Amino acid sequence: MRADQLQWKPAPPAVPKGAQIAVLSGDPNKQGPFTMRLKTPAGFKIAAHSHPTAERLTIISGDFHLGMGDKLDEAKAEKLSSGGFAELPANTNHYAFTSTETVVQIDSVGPFAIKYVNPADDPSKSH
Repeated sequence: MRADQLQWKPAPPAVPKGAQIAVLSGDPNKQGPFTMRLKTPAGFKIAAHSHPTAERLTIISGDFHLGMGDKLDEAKAEKLSSGGFAELPANTNHYAFTSTETVVQIDSVGPFAIKYVNPADDPSKSH
C-alpha cells in the first residue's frame, strides 16, 4: 500500500476532534489484529486513558509526546519523533500530545476501545 492510497477519515468520537484515521489492515471494531494510522494536528492532546489490549505505536512523522500515568503532565512525557516506537501493555494508563502534525501507526488487537481515567475527558460523552 502506497502512502497516497491511504483513505483518511475522521477518528471515532472517543478520540478528540481534529484527528483522522486510516485503517491499513484488519478491522479495529472486530476481534483480531489490526493496523491503523492516526493523524493529528499540532497541539493535539488526548487525556489519560487505557485500552483493554496491548498497543504498539510507531511514529511515522512529526513529534508524538507520550507519558504514563493518570493525568496528562507535559513535563513527564517522552518525545518520540519519526521512527520512534512504544509498546503499551493492556490496561496501562497513558496520555499523549503533539507539537507538530503527527502520524502514528497503531498495531493492536480488536475490538479497539479507549477508557478514559476521568470519564469527563471522553469526547464521545456529551457534557
